[in-house]
Amino acid sequence: MSTFSKTAALMKRGTDFLGCDYAILCGAMSWVSERNLVSAISNAGGFGVIACGAMTPELLDTEIAETKKLTSKPFGVNLITMHPQLFDLIDVCRKHGVGHVVLAGGIPPKGSVEAIKGEGGADAKVICFAPTLALAKKLLRSGADALVIEGMEAGGHIGPVSTSVLAQEMLPALADEHLIFVAGGIGKGQAIAGYLEMGAAGVQLGTRFACASESIAHPDFKKAFFRASARDAVASVQVDPRLPVIPVRALKNKGTESFTAKQIEVAGKLDREEVAMDEAQLQIEHYWAGALRRAVIDGDVEGGSLMAGQSVGMVKAEEPVAEIIATLMAESEEALSRR
Repeated sequence: MSTFSKTAALMKRGTDFLGCDYAILCGAMSWVSERNLVSAISNAGGFGVIACGAMTPELLDTEIAETKKLTSKPFGVNLITMHPQLFDLIDVCRKHGVGHVVLAGGIPPKGSVEAIKGEGGADAKVICFAPTLALAKKLLRSGADALVIEGMEAGGHIGPVSTSVLAQEMLPALADEHLIFVAGGIGKGQAIAGYLEMGAAGVQLGTRFACASESIAHPDFKKAFFRASARDAVASVQVDPRLPVIPVRALKNKGTESFTAKQIEVAGKLDREEVAMDEAQLQIEHYWAGALRRAVIDGDVEGGSLMAGQSVGMVKAEEPVAEIIATLMAESEEALSRR
């Protein structure tokens, strides 16, 4: 740690909270953030996070158990708030003594934060995503222990505001008293240094880790990342305003076009009252889960979903997780030393 003394000092609140050496979280990427990548990141001093996604409680139970076999270091679990079995998934996390649960995809339903924290609030820490300052304050009042503010440069589900604007608006207002992690479009340590100086407790990166040596992503999936530039990672288009679909950023391919067709199909079902709004949104989520699996696991880089942030242009080769983290820390330290 002494090698990165300036960065470590600015990260101290984050590392104390997470229980790791470096306050660098791995974004929860469905099919990618599983036992191999998560354990590798935690073993390298970062903080791995299992992407539960659409997993059943039984699958999550197995994934956590297998991850614990690969690392003795802390790691977290990311749960989607609209998952129909959310409270069963929370029970699985409690059973395994998971210390940090990340709630993503919407406002946490009533009782979920309390269920994670347990009686007296000592069971686990809750991390939530906050797209606006008003919601950030509400989540903190509701019991969130830390927040991730993620800009629209990120991969996967995104909001409408850039990381730099969110950081300028939210860090000065919240960072003195609360733990705020910054995410979205971060690919270099120099950016990490900047956000730490603004008051962030740490950062979250996804795209940078997706093509790590320890990532189980298909070789063709990784090659697509290596070829891509920032402008190739585009946000999905909302077809019908009545269907509030959260935009997703991914590399443009035939799968991007297929999603437009899927929205039209689901909107038609809404028109015919064949599905309720909640079910319609779940169908969209299931589409993404399937399309992402085809790309990550099967290597279908044309028809599958290549979810990637705009930092994809900085991903040029497969590297071990430990090297990625060491590079990020060295870049941050160099930037802070030049100040």
